[in-house]
Amino acid sequence: MEQSMMPATPSLQDDKDPLALEAVEQPAAARRNLGFWMVFVGNLLVDMPSALDLTAVSTALPTIVDHLHGSDFIWASSAYAIASTAILPIVGGFVSVFGRKPAIVAFIIFFAIGSALCGAAQNMTMFIAGRAVQGLGGGGCIAVTEIIYADLIPLPERGKFYGITASVWALASAVGPPIGGAFAGSGIWRWLFFLNLPICGVSLVLVVSFLNVRTPRDSFRAKIASMDWIGIFIIIASTLMVMIALTQAGVQYPWTSARVLAPLCFGAVGLVLFFIVESFWIKNPTVPRFIITNRTTLSGYLGTFFHGIVSIAAIYYLPVYFQACKGASPIGSGVDLFGIAFTIAPFAIMMGVSAEVFRRYRPQNYTGWVITIVGFALLSTLRADSSRAQYVAFQVVVGVGLGMIWIGTQFPILAPLPFSNNARALAFFTFVRAFAWGWGTVVGGTVLQDTLRARLPAALLADVPAGAQLAYALIPAVAGLEEPLRGEVRAAFAESTARIWRVMIGMSGAGLLTCFLMQEVPMRRALDEQWGLTNISQPAEGGGEAVATPGAATQAGA
Repeated sequence: MEQSMMPATPSLQDDKDPLALEAVEQPAAARRNLGFWMVFVGNLLVDMPSALDLTAVSTALPTIVDHLHGSDFIWASSAYAIASTAILPIVGGFVSVFGRKPAIVAFIIFFAIGSALCGAAQNMTMFIAGRAVQGLGGGGCIAVTEIIYADLIPLPERGKFYGITASVWALASAVGPPIGGAFAGSGIWRWLFFLNLPICGVSLVLVVSFLNVRTPRDSFRAKIASMDWIGIFIIIASTLMVMIALTQAGVQYPWTSARVLAPLCFGAVGLVLFFIVESFWIKNPTVPRFIITNRTTLSGYLGTFFHGIVSIAAIYYLPVYFQACKGASPIGSGVDLFGIAFTIAPFAIMMGVSAEVFRRYRPQNYTGWVITIVGFALLSTLRADSSRAQYVAFQVVVGVGLGMIWIGTQFPILAPLPFSNNARALAFFTFVRAFAWGWGTVVGGTVLQDTLRARLPAALLADVPAGAQLAYALIPAVAGLEEPLRGEVRAAFAESTARIWRVMIGMSGAGLLTCFLMQEVPMRRALDEQWGLTNISQPAEGGGEAVATPGAATQAGA
């Protein structure tokens, strides 16, 4: 076999700054083969447990915390976000150095172990530990699947495939809340986590069988040496300090406490130091330098951050309103969340398709943020006695805006790059989103806690254990309170959630401002084909061995 016929195998030296590369535009081929579709389905199955975890567990958490005799709802919800955020800085370098397949297999296994720990939890400590392990696996899975999608599909075509992946989130958003509510209401919430195990098993089989991609041939020592360990240590330590400070602030300790201010300040300084070190001293940085030098890419990352905050706040804290103010059961609050669940995905699909058809992404980002602001403004008018028609209709408006932005920010991030499957750029995208999810749950929880403390009767607050998260200590008891106390408590919850939505109006306004940095950069078709699937072509003449060709994503793709 001639040397020119052999597939290129990536090495550690292949990972250069993408803005320094000259890309050659590649035409899309007519069709994609079976291997492509099996990998795509496998990735969808990897995404499914993470999506279900987000939507189903948020509905069931009040019941889980109560069943395990706990009070730290914020830790139960934030442990996943903190762990998934902490692991993400490693992912871009890890998949570039060790390859896509070993990375995704390892993260699926971590997610499965975490799910088993949560399902078997006998107390809140074990449950929170399981959520942390789940976060390590879930965050890594989402990051690696984003990278694999980008390896397979040119950016202009990616919109319709994002639509398919958004449908997975739509399915999870639609069935997750009622599943979580049903399992919590019937006392079998543990199966929310045990059901992840067979899904992880099937996805592992598909990934191992069909994700035939190249891995660098360098020695293990060379791979380890090439990792940006200094940058990784700084950003992980800084992220953990910031997230732990935010988790404790306003609940366990006041914002002015040294236990909050010290880690918050050290973490903030560490994040600034990280970007300085990455920009000037690190040869193979964890975070690409171009994120702060290209205004369009920067606008996409900033938009991703603010979208992450507002989207997770809506998903986590709407069920609080339903259960506390409307007396909904866990399954009922899941059904009540349909208004947002059934609108995010269709409008994400519409955004992706419109970007492909019109080759533009700025108008959709502007429109999405404006609609999101209007939606949260409507939610902020809800009171304890608001009708079902009101809170369903207002959710729909929020869902339309969130759906448009859900995938809209990735186009400006990747459009300026010669190769749109840059692993470090995509890993940092998922890091920003996960970091924002942590902020969203903590900011929402802090607003909820502070407002309830100011509005609830003092006699009722005296019965709540010190340091407990008020909302989830009181929700199970609201229905059993006598009037007029029950009405006062529901009014306090309504005002508290309304204040969350007002904060989210401000966050959405900041998201809208990021669009002013955005330019309409033409979306390139070029992919760095060294990371594509190996495609087994027709046998060579004379019955010779089949030839592996690089870049099956574009050569066999549509």
